[in-house]
Amino acid sequence: MTIQNHGENVNLFAELALISEAWAKNVRVSVDMKGIITAVESGVEPNQHDTLLRNRILLPAMANLHSHSFQRAMAGLTEKRVEKQDSFWSWRKLMYSFLERLTPEHVEAIAATVFMEMLECGYASVGEFHYLHHQQGGQPFDNIAETSSRIIASALQTGIGLTHLPVFYMQGGLDGKELAQGQLRFGNNTEQFLRVLEQIEKQMHDASEDFLLGMAPHSLRAVSPEALKEIVKTRKSGPVHIHISEQLKEVEDVQNYYGMRPVNWLLENVSVDSQWCLVHATHMTSEETVNLAESGAVAGLCPITEANLGDGIFSGTDYISAGGKYGVGSDSNVRISLAEELRMLEYSQRLVRKERNVMTDISGSVGKSLYISSLKGGAQALSRNSGSIASGQWADLLTLDSDALAVFGSAEDEILDRWIFSGDDSLVRDVWSAGRKMVIDGRHIKHEQIEQKYRSCIQELY
Repeated sequence: MTIQNHGENVNLFAELALISEAWAKNVRVSVDMKGIITAVESGVEPNQHDTLLRNRILLPAMANLHSHSFQRAMAGLTEKRVEKQDSFWSWRKLMYSFLERLTPEHVEAIAATVFMEMLECGYASVGEFHYLHHQQGGQPFDNIAETSSRIIASALQTGIGLTHLPVFYMQGGLDGKELAQGQLRFGNNTEQFLRVLEQIEKQMHDASEDFLLGMAPHSLRAVSPEALKEIVKTRKSGPVHIHISEQLKEVEDVQNYYGMRPVNWLLENVSVDSQWCLVHATHMTSEETVNLAESGAVAGLCPITEANLGDGIFSGTDYISAGGKYGVGSDSNVRISLAEELRMLEYSQRLVRKERNVMTDISGSVGKSLYISSLKGGAQALSRNSGSIASGQWADLLTLDSDALAVFGSAEDEILDRWIFSGDDSLVRDVWSAGRKMVIDGRHIKHEQIEQKYRSCIQELY
């Protein structure tokens, strides 16, 4: 069960493209049958062998570094006040109740829809932070990696690039209490979790070459220090992602239990490096902000979900000033939109600082700075050989409609500024993931088939 690439070498020709962080005109991008860029030429004339991208602006496509795909099916259903002070924690109770209904078939149908929507808005790859492992009540499936196999199947069907991040979740709190209710479907001891990884690794051999396996210790509250260190040592390659400092209560609990704040505790007790992605990292001191930046890890920011859950706002300006790397993800998938994710990131910083054009430490286009930084950070977080239009990288590409009113008459950096701050997903016309052209004229090539399965899934759930 493999994704079929285009089966032949392809030359794409665009009148305008963003390559090596700079704009170039009359660009030919050569892609081999494996989906790897083999040459990039600018200032050339098109020839009879080129595929002409008429009225299109060619960009590198981004990685979505953090997704819980199953939560897409509950999007919009938790926008009702259920407690005197509604919060992340009350939302979590509703999420636990919802996931009790999900079968492996539901997981696959929902994930396929999510991945399709990601491609249609310009993401070429995804880091699936996957923690729904078991049956209702916590009993493992006969295939202990059954639900992960469904995620892989969904990625194969949609053609999105996948970095699969199975989650290690072993306890219900910092005090080591047992898992209960909805959490039972997440839980594994270290031996079981390593079996999950081993089984997924076998399945990855039959997938696409650009599919990768990492791991995700869920959070400091869900994994003991001893187990965290043990599982991290077992992986010789592949990224490691972890939720951290998302909520003030979480920060207070870790401070009280370990005597240190979460980010500093992690950096001092585990060898965090460029393979790591610290998701959210919302509530950091100035010291933690600098320490995270200096570690080489990526901060995984999910501004739409963080706003939806009332998490708080990341220390963007200080982090950038310290040389920190970041990327973006759609997390709960309450809204999947690349442009809106970047817009929310910048606007949240403006509201806190009461300034404009904040997420850059150099003069010039803030849209370009957001886009380039997120390209680099997302690719690093997923250990994916992408992030720019360059020879030797996966052909993760997208086009924008140069004729659309939102960008008509714009030049170079203005295109990104207008797309991110005044445009929407309709500007995205074509998307390639590792050379696989999965979106044509704004629509996924299997849209109807995937949508119908999702409709059937929703009818069963509700």
